[in-house]
Amino acid sequence: MAKELVEGDPAPDFELATDGSGRTHLKDLEGKPVVIYFYPKDDTSGCTAEAIDFNRLRAKFAGAGATVIGVSPDSAASHDKFKHKHDLRIALAADPERSAIEAYGVWKEKSMYGRKYFGVERSTFLIDSNGHIAKVWRKVKVPGHADEVLAATKAL
Repeated sequence: MAKELVEGDPAPDFELATDGSGRTHLKDLEGKPVVIYFYPKDDTSGCTAEAIDFNRLRAKFAGAGATVIGVSPDSAASHDKFKHKHDLRIALAADPERSAIEAYGVWKEKSMYGRKYFGVERSTFLIDSNGHIAKVWRKVKVPGHADEVLAATKAL
C-alpha cells in the first residue's frame, strides 16, 4: 500500500485519456496550478453535483491560472455522455486501470448497507505551479466544496 500523499509531496504524474478523444498529462501542466478531483462514477447524484459546481466556477479557476481535471474509473466514452448531458466544459479523465486513482491513494475500502467493497473515495488535490501538493481534501462533502477549492487556489 502506497504512503498517503500529504501537502508538500510531489504530485504523482499521470497520462490519461480524456473526453473528446483527448489526453491529459500532468507534466504538460507544470508551471500553473492544477486541481484534480477524484470522483466515483459519472452521472450519479453526488458526482453530478460536484461536476456542475466545478463547471460553474471554471472561469474563476481559469482566472486564477488553474486547470481543473475530474478523474474517475469511467471510460472516456462515458465521460463524453456525462459532459454532453450536463453541458460540462471541464476536462474529465478516464482511469479504468486506476493508475492515477491508486497513485493518489483514493482507491479505498468502502461500506454501504453493511456490504464492503472498493471504490474511489471522493478526494481533491490542489497542485501548485512547482508540481507539489499544496492542499488535500479527503472524504469530500460536495456542497460548497468547489468554492472552498477555488479560495485555496486563489491563495496560492
